[in-house]
Amino acid sequence: MEVGKKIANRQRELKEIYKEMKTPMGVFSIRNRINNRAFVDVNKDMKSIINRYRFQLEMGMNPIKELQQDWKEYGSEAFDFEVLEELKYDEKEETDYSEELEIMKMIWLEKLSKDGPIELYRK
Repeated sequence: MEVGKKIANRQRELKEIYKEMKTPMGVFSIRNRINNRAFVDVNKDMKSIINRYRFQLEMGMNPIKELQQDWKEYGSEAFDFEVLEELKYDEKEETDYSEELEIMKMIWLEKLSKDGPIELYRK
């Protein structure tokens, strides 16, 4: 087999492995420790979305204007990025977890509000 075909086969194999990967999904928050404001959301790929928000904030390009403004005013050291809870995958191959994730988000919003007054950043 020639080298080009070996590379193409390996690339196809790696794509399949990537498609089968199960990335951590669940609820995360970005909390401002200075004014106790927080952004809470869910995602099927928490690592990527947290990296995306952090990058957007550092570049001054986050679409949540109030969050971006506070990041600029207080600096990155005033914020905590936290995975609040992960949702475990079912054994089933193809499952849509959107509804479960939204329920988790509502539960966490309620939990956070019980700890004392918290103001949320809104999309």
